[in-house]
Amino acid sequence: MKLDTDRIDDAVLALLLLGLHEGERAWKSFDWDALDRLHAKGLISDPAGKARSVVFTAQGKEKAQALLQSLFGAPD
Repeated sequence: MKLDTDRIDDAVLALLLLGLHEGERAWKSFDWDALDRLHAKGLISDPAGKARSVVFTAQGKEKAQALLQSLFGAPD
């Protein structure tokens, strides 16, 4: 099956926000390829390394908040 990786990246970015801690850090418990693509897009810090979390860029956090609302927000 062919997958739309941009849509997957949007969902992963939004869900990363649910693991937010220490201000800008999020637990990196998602697919490594998706995390690498988000890093390449400038939305999170480099996921490679021993740290168990990544850091949102300002643009990444803003986009994650918008995506979380649009993809998973409940109607008023």
